[in-house]
Amino acid sequence: MCVDEPRPRRGHGEDSVYFDRANGRWVGAVSLGHKAGKRVRRKVSGRTKAEVRAKLRQLRAELDTGVRSSATYTVGDALDDWLAGGLNGRSGRTVELYRDTVKPLRERLDDVKLRELTAGYVQEALETLAERLSTRSLQIVRNCLERAIRYAEIRDLVGRNVAALVKAPRGRPGRPSKSLTLEQAQALLRAARDSRLYAYVVLSVTTGLRTEELRALRWDEVDLDAGTVAVYRAVRASGDTKTQKSRRVLLLPHLAAEALREQRKRQAADRLAAGALWQDHGLVFASAIGTPLDRHNVRRTFRKISQAAGLGDDWVPREMRHTFVSLLSSSGTPLEDIADLVGHKGTATTETVYRNSQELHQPGEKAQVSRSRDRRNSVPRVLMPVL
Repeated sequence: MCVDEPRPRRGHGEDSVYFDRANGRWVGAVSLGHKAGKRVRRKVSGRTKAEVRAKLRQLRAELDTGVRSSATYTVGDALDDWLAGGLNGRSGRTVELYRDTVKPLRERLDDVKLRELTAGYVQEALETLAERLSTRSLQIVRNCLERAIRYAEIRDLVGRNVAALVKAPRGRPGRPSKSLTLEQAQALLRAARDSRLYAYVVLSVTTGLRTEELRALRWDEVDLDAGTVAVYRAVRASGDTKTQKSRRVLLLPHLAAEALREQRKRQAADRLAAGALWQDHGLVFASAIGTPLDRHNVRRTFRKISQAAGLGDDWVPREMRHTFVSLLSSSGTPLEDIADLVGHKGTATTETVYRNSQELHQPGEKAQVSRSRDRRNSVPRVLMPVL
């Protein structure tokens, strides 16, 4: 009679592999020692014994590098932890922006166990979202997921960052940038003439300053005798400008200089009227009692101005910066000079983000433009079309 030889006994600390008849799957277990008198084990499962052994080898490799991923830790948990602790130094507005950005991704991956997430899952989720998000939004979503997983990596909660292996697909066309024509810009300035935001609108259209730069502008950065404005700050978490190249000194067009002189007189009247309520922050654009302007209030007031100008209410303040670029381009200003004036590192952003139906003049093209160089900062002074 043939007798089966007994299986060799598993050595101490070796992984176990067995067939779970109740679930019809192979199961592998790794012992992690004991905690509070109880044995702690990590388990993996698969349809075949070979699949389970491969998963055990991967699990062992993670454990050898110090990774202690949790069976219950999900992609949603990783995103929550990153939003709560991985964005130190960012403003509350930035955190909320990222929180809203990843909402579509949560619909697809929120409950997926992080240690079971694969590059294929991420790619599939992004391709599904491509039907409703723009290409730029998809890139931001992918970047957020990669940063969230990296934050989990730092805390040894996952072995590798699968999102880093995936490239965001092309999505729907984004909202095209738009700008005012010369006639519309003239109408806007006429409508803003009696508004508290008149100088704000004038500087936006004639210098291309960002709204965050205008709201942070101080009087000690304006030299009306020299006709210059220094852009060194912005309403951001750091208080600094968006990029190093955004720190610039610009020569003011005559219209802008005159508008700032009127703004100084208006603010002096506000200070007298406010009396003890006045709060001196040194800001060029402030409320009736000197406090910083809120972006929502600026937007509401600007929409009233655009309506009064007969332009409708679907315009926002940042599109005055687009208008600045468009008007300079239509006057023949080379793209490289426009990029200098608006504080871009190079011409790529100027061309890609701010172009409209009017073609921008490429670097090196000849254009009939009157300009002179400010010797102190080498920023070209371009004579704007008369508004």
